[in-house]
Amino acid sequence: MKLSQLAFKSMRKNIKHYYLYFFALIFSVTLYFSFTTLQYNPEVLTATKASGSATAGFGAATYLLYFIVLFFVLYANHLFMKRRSKELGLYQLIGMTKTMIVRIVALENALLFTLAVITGMGIGFVTSRLFAMILMNMLEQDALVMMTFSIEALQQTALVFTVLLVIIVMQTALIIYRTTLLSLFQANQQAEEHVKRFSWVQMIIGAIGLVAITSGYYLSTQLFTTPNMQYLMLMMVAILALTIGGTFLVFRFSVAFLMNVLRLQKKGHLRLVDVVAFTPIMHRMKGNAKSLTLITVLTAVSLAMTTLAYISYYSVDAKAERLSPAAIVAVNEQGETFIDTLKQAGIEVDAKVFDVKYTSVRWQDLIEVSLLNTPLNEGEVAISIFKLSDVQQLYPSYHVQDDEVFVVNYASMLSEVIPMKEGSYVNLSAGDAGNRFLLKDVLDVPIAVVPVSDGGPAFVVSDAMFQQIEMVDETHTAYSSITTQYLIDVAAEDLAQATALFHETKTNEVRYMTYDYKGELVENLFLQETYEETRASNLVFVGLTIFISAFIGLAFLMATGSILYFKQMAEADEEKSAYTILRKVGFSQQEILRGVYVKQAFNFGIPLLIGLLHSYFAVKSGWFLFGSELIAPLFITMGLYILMYALFTWLSIRYYKSIIHQAL
Repeated sequence: MKLSQLAFKSMRKNIKHYYLYFFALIFSVTLYFSFTTLQYNPEVLTATKASGSATAGFGAATYLLYFIVLFFVLYANHLFMKRRSKELGLYQLIGMTKTMIVRIVALENALLFTLAVITGMGIGFVTSRLFAMILMNMLEQDALVMMTFSIEALQQTALVFTVLLVIIVMQTALIIYRTTLLSLFQANQQAEEHVKRFSWVQMIIGAIGLVAITSGYYLSTQLFTTPNMQYLMLMMVAILALTIGGTFLVFRFSVAFLMNVLRLQKKGHLRLVDVVAFTPIMHRMKGNAKSLTLITVLTAVSLAMTTLAYISYYSVDAKAERLSPAAIVAVNEQGETFIDTLKQAGIEVDAKVFDVKYTSVRWQDLIEVSLLNTPLNEGEVAISIFKLSDVQQLYPSYHVQDDEVFVVNYASMLSEVIPMKEGSYVNLSAGDAGNRFLLKDVLDVPIAVVPVSDGGPAFVVSDAMFQQIEMVDETHTAYSSITTQYLIDVAAEDLAQATALFHETKTNEVRYMTYDYKGELVENLFLQETYEETRASNLVFVGLTIFISAFIGLAFLMATGSILYFKQMAEADEEKSAYTILRKVGFSQQEILRGVYVKQAFNFGIPLLIGLLHSYFAVKSGWFLFGSELIAPLFITMGLYILMYALFTWLSIRYYKSIIHQAL
């Protein structure tokens, strides 16, 4: 019999094992080919304007996706080889050399890869259009997406999976050459690590793991309390070490020890649920600590990455409003002239006028933590001032007394990193003899555009005090020549024409004065965009980011969930003989399944729970750097992950049901 014929017969005999591996390969090819095809889709390139950031984002995501695929397929192949260990041992018993066995398995893998790549590309060709439509919808682009077959994507996918095939063959050869004949017949009973007897030392180590995770969580809440780059890097390294190391110790010792304590408290009076659920959990959770730690960390990373990207996407409108609080913003005489131009063009205008002054303030009076060692921390800086009646055009409910002031334009990022001291007193004119005001409130509401407040906060005082405050002079650290700001809104049908006039009249070109880092007064040119222009430009970048992040997150989720599912299938096959004994002594299928339900809740629930906690504290520590809303994006992404894990849990239970049904 030829070697190829032997390989083909072996594949037909092992079809019940191969379908898992084949599914893993098809899934990997489909993901990779779909994603690479998107990079060459004409509609996608047009929507993203083929920008450098888009190209770089797709390129980086492709490498990351290949890492996920490599990890997924290597692990699936490892589980597959473990399930075939007895067959490989029989080959050696009948006299076949390890080299010949490697050649047989290599031929099988080559055939599998060929079929999987062809099938995966066919599915990926169809799904790529679906993904392209999702991306275009996220970018709010009205375009007809056609099914596009890319030769470049075909060549790239074929090359990548050819390299992956070589790696898989090398992994298989390494397993076969390094494994003894006896161990091949015992492979299904081997965990990742030998399980020894439980002791109080293990309990202490498990407690250390819980303390390490808790410490990492606490440090994450203190990450931005001190704006120092060296401190920030050390904190990040410490958080990663504590959470990942603690996670391993929890899986390696804590869970297994708690299960053992519960079992010992029963003093030998074990129920069927204890036998089916707690005892396997106790040993397998401890023996498979490395893989469970890796799965948990990958789940946390993918969830945090997806959540942060969704926070950015969710906050696109808020970011655009911060840069342009109205449809169009103009300043000084340009604003008045532009309003006249719009009226002459027959466009109805709703304009709100804001008078602006600049006065000096000491940062020490405002902030709760010290800034970096800069002159701003020692002296006074200029800050823009608005009067209450102007602000009430947008927010009628706001009020302030003559001796009070409140802050606007203070973004969530600044308020988290450098919180202001509400209830403190500040002087709002040059020198110590200036007017003393109570800082009533700090609000994250956009009013002033970048040229007016230099991207920072602004103060609101009563109309009477606005008239009394002295303008800052050029002896201070900042100065601006802007005295009036116009917030202009027009009807939706007139917006395109108004935007064109905004650029034609060069009203968008705003010149203002500030001091540079050398302390010299310089003129700045700022190109003000309309609200829709700002939103559209942000949407392209953020929409592409959330799509790539969600795609990679889906790949991570499917990989980790599938690996857990594959492991449960392998465990179910190994425990089939135990179920046969339980059925023979009189236990019903439903009674055995109660223990299976508990076991699956632990096997999928504990990695998911710890992963959710990791991702929550990771997101909570720096979400404000990405947007203005936390709760909704966090709950939506976590809900999707919980649903996906629930699906894998249901699939595992279904497989256990079939095994238990076949046990008798």
